[in-house]
Amino acid sequence: MNMDWNHPDVYQYEKKIPLKIPCYEMLYDMMDRLLTVRLSEDAANVMVVGAGGGQELVTLAKRHPNWSYTGVDPSASMLGLARKRLELAGIQPQADLIEGEVHQLECGFQYDAATCMLVLHFVRHKLEFLQQIASRLADGAPFFIAAIQGNMTSEAFKWQMCAWKEHMLAGGISEQEWESFSASIGSRSHPVPASEVEDLLGKAGFTNVTRFFSAYVIDGWFAVKGGGKQ
Repeated sequence: MNMDWNHPDVYQYEKKIPLKIPCYEMLYDMMDRLLTVRLSEDAANVMVVGAGGGQELVTLAKRHPNWSYTGVDPSASMLGLARKRLELAGIQPQADLIEGEVHQLECGFQYDAATCMLVLHFVRHKLEFLQQIASRLADGAPFFIAAIQGNMTSEAFKWQMCAWKEHMLAGGISEQEWESFSASIGSRSHPVPASEVEDLLGKAGFTNVTRFFSAYVIDGWFAVKGGGKQ
């Protein structure tokens, strides 16, 4: 969950991440069902920010073969994993996978929707990042985001982390791997409280910000770009 994303160990990501994140598959299933309410089955252009690993692409493309996808991720290794997962699943979506950052995507094209799952806590300049996503969405487009959140100095955060540790160890994650992950929070990842995430989404131009998922210190939200279709 926290590593050098170009290291060969990223190929263990697909196996390890469901052991770490409670209700991992349910998070993406809920994202898909909520997204489906907003988009036409006939055609939609979806931007997937942090597409490496492939979970969003596999979930969405399997259920919505008529949609087209633009996946962006700075890690070539993680994008390779996404391609491999799509191939093994027998899915051949209309997908353009781009190695790079959101700000490198074409500005003129406006997507019908976007996802950014389990990425925001790795980003230091969160408002600028969210603004870059918003600028590439059509007015009224839905946006789905999930991230580690919380006040790292609070007792509540520490309590949640202790419970999360027990969850991971019970799922087969080693004590050493947990310690490495725990130590990375605040150094290689940068969570902020949920209230701050919601405030940043508003400042970036999103409305109707609504939490739809919560598991220990991971929350998921959906929102709408601008003041269009509600």
